[in-house]
Amino acid sequence: MAAAAIARTMGRTVSVTLVESDAIGTIGVGESTIPPLVTYNRLLGINEAEFMRATQATFKLGILFDNWKEPGHRYFHSFGFTGKDHWSAGFQHFWLEARSKGHTHSYDDYCLELVAAMESKFAQLPDDRVNYAYQLDSGLYARFLRQMAEGDGVTRIEGKIARVELDGESGDIAALTLDNGTRVAGDLFLDCTGFRALLLEGALHAGYDDWTHWLPCDSAIALQTPNVRPPVPYTRAMAHDAGWQWRIPLQHRTGNGIVYCSRYLDHDAALERLLDNLEGEPLTPPNKLRFVTGARRKQWHRNCVAIGLASGFMEPLESTSIHLIQRAVLRLIRMMPAQGRVSERDIAEFNDQQFQDMEQIRDFLILHYKATDRRDSAFWRHCASMEVPDSLTQKIELFRETGRVFRRNDELFAENSWVQVMMGQGIAPKAWHPIAGKMTDDELDRTLARIREDVRRTVDGLPAHADYVARYCGAAEPAAA
Repeated sequence: MAAAAIARTMGRTVSVTLVESDAIGTIGVGESTIPPLVTYNRLLGINEAEFMRATQATFKLGILFDNWKEPGHRYFHSFGFTGKDHWSAGFQHFWLEARSKGHTHSYDDYCLELVAAMESKFAQLPDDRVNYAYQLDSGLYARFLRQMAEGDGVTRIEGKIARVELDGESGDIAALTLDNGTRVAGDLFLDCTGFRALLLEGALHAGYDDWTHWLPCDSAIALQTPNVRPPVPYTRAMAHDAGWQWRIPLQHRTGNGIVYCSRYLDHDAALERLLDNLEGEPLTPPNKLRFVTGARRKQWHRNCVAIGLASGFMEPLESTSIHLIQRAVLRLIRMMPAQGRVSERDIAEFNDQQFQDMEQIRDFLILHYKATDRRDSAFWRHCASMEVPDSLTQKIELFRETGRVFRRNDELFAENSWVQVMMGQGIAPKAWHPIAGKMTDDELDRTLARIREDVRRTVDGLPAHADYVARYCGAAEPAAA
């Protein structure tokens, strides 16, 4: 992602060398994405149908959460807007006012993306009316971007990093020595070495903030199965007594995995649970991952910038890993050093913005574990009783007391995302904005009815998701994973 974006954007003003090894490959977990990736691909001039065909992608309208509030309960976090906001108050205030007067329609009925997802329908509409992301094969996406990067002049070197050479005077990275003896020098180094962070942490010792006291899951097992039914336009996150399981349908297969806390569930039991809850027989051996949720204290240090897992890890619950790569790459392009000279002001600004992004995502993830009625296992009792960051407490209690949510500093998750998850997890506002009482009961009923009817009419006119994918970007032959 970094090589392709920098080469496409900067052209001949920079020289990019991509060091990677086919023997290492990709993690293979990041198959579910969020809508900013649509913008990212457009910025790079990528043909969407070609990209989706190459990566065996399907469309994604949101995430279905099973068993999070309590066993047997489900809710949907959509990528769309719900209802119609007023400049002074979000739609939830008007819905809450109506409900207090006997209104019985679900909040879900007012969201186009949610209703379409639950009926497995999809189409791109004029004016980008439908907000969507992709469910894709991350290994195939990497291959697609590699070809694009090389076409734009990137030099690719096959090899593994054996040693990081530091400049004796400045302390900056001077060069990398590969296992085949090749020396790769440079002005700026992007550390894309995953959890190990061989450059930023191994050589420069940037430091790491561990957030597992708030996000206790530390292990995952991933594997793939064949599709047993037409792919749906959403990802599933199914909670269990020590974490959760994902299911992500692509064109050629389904991605599966279990995320768990090793203090409450051991590897063998987690694997057995995953295998017992599959649809179809495994196509691949189980891939076990261990991780520590958190963030590097400095994500740009000296002449090294960490991208992706090297910068930290947000567990995959809300599909933010690929997004954080994208944000870091685009932010770096905006702060690209001039004439090869790194500015300490750029470094400070980059680190502040990156860390703020990760803290805001962290709070949104903690919300799923903290706001729950589950007390059926030691894991969930721990989550319900744990102290959370003050920033999250403020957001939860503000919504509980007033129904309000405020999006700060262009944070990733907008008001409707917080509303859907907080209400889905069982947080009910005690009050709402008085402007919702400005309309008469009849006016409010008619307004809500118009919104519902518009959603219903639009969804009725949409084709089945699987049919749309087949026509728009269907892959002729199954691709190798």
